[in-house]
Amino acid sequence: MQKKMKIGVPREIKNNEYRVGATPAMVRLFVENGHHVIVETNAGKKIDFPDEDYVKAGGKIVATAKEVYQADMILKVKEPQENEFAFMHEGQIFFTYLHLAPDPVQTKNLLQRKVIGIAYETVTDAMGRLPLLIPMSEIAGRIAIQVGATCLQLNNGGKGLLLGGVPGVFPARVVVIGGGIVGTESARMAMGLGAHVTIIDKDLNRLRHLDSLFGPNLKTLYSSSLAIEEAVARADLVIGAVLVPGKLAPKLVTRKMIQQMAPGSVVVDVAIDQGGCFETATPTTHANPTYVVDGVVHYCVTNMPGACARTSTLALTNATMDYALMIANKGYRQALLDNAGLRNGLNVYYGKVTNEAVATDLGYEYVSPEEALNTAVTA
Repeated sequence: MQKKMKIGVPREIKNNEYRVGATPAMVRLFVENGHHVIVETNAGKKIDFPDEDYVKAGGKIVATAKEVYQADMILKVKEPQENEFAFMHEGQIFFTYLHLAPDPVQTKNLLQRKVIGIAYETVTDAMGRLPLLIPMSEIAGRIAIQVGATCLQLNNGGKGLLLGGVPGVFPARVVVIGGGIVGTESARMAMGLGAHVTIIDKDLNRLRHLDSLFGPNLKTLYSSSLAIEEAVARADLVIGAVLVPGKLAPKLVTRKMIQQMAPGSVVVDVAIDQGGCFETATPTTHANPTYVVDGVVHYCVTNMPGACARTSTLALTNATMDYALMIANKGYRQALLDNAGLRNGLNVYYGKVTNEAVATDLGYEYVSPEEALNTAVTA
């Protein structure tokens, strides 16, 4: 019988990150299943999950991250930050967003400390979808239009356009690159505000689906470098919504394309967690979210859903709860062997890189999750 697990929920320390890896409801579920949960004080305070709610749910409040990191499994939202690396220990389970491909420093530290890194963003379901990424993609796609519209205001460096225009004035032109969850939600929000919206993707079946879903209000365009170049040059707001699971995002918008945009135009790179799909993209924070290149305002915040932290936490934990409980109840090894989709989330394991895209992008030897799980003598 699987022994009861000690689960730790630290307070997030990334810039302006107020999401939390577990809600009181999630803690209660763990406790009802016989597990022990320790929560760092004030982990959920900013989003109206006070310590008292975690205590009522059966959790234990501790004063420091160091105490939390004594747990068997760490539930987080964002990847471990530099001053958290020292708290990790061999065989510890990290269940969180990792985004390793653009982050060699984090990858090196996880490997050196021989932790078990299960990344939300590469877990799949039976249909090949990304169930733990979808809720944050939905939120990020919607936020992208909100922040893009704000950046277009003259006082924020934009060209002074109202996204939807008014009667007698043409609306802003919005181009969305990528027709997945982020792109779909961005297009939905932009059209809802009255913008002129074009979505670009290389999957014709996806474009047909979007055309059927939204009708003539949405313009669809097959992706090519020329099509992107021409669309970007005319756009007032460009949303980068490209995803290749686990891999660095392709740089589809070049510096030359940015130079062809009118001054005061705006780009929002939602793919920045995976390195960004704009050549001019550099990660930013909620504290300093924008910068200007060649007259174009860039918004490249790496934790965009953190701006709506309560909504994001509830949406995320709705999706992660069953997976986390599976790991706790069965033990990580049995849970990973039993569930192929969860196994796809295994990115690092006792010093081995077990995600092929990460291994390729960062130059590590790839070991399949199945091989790693069946040969590791220390597991």
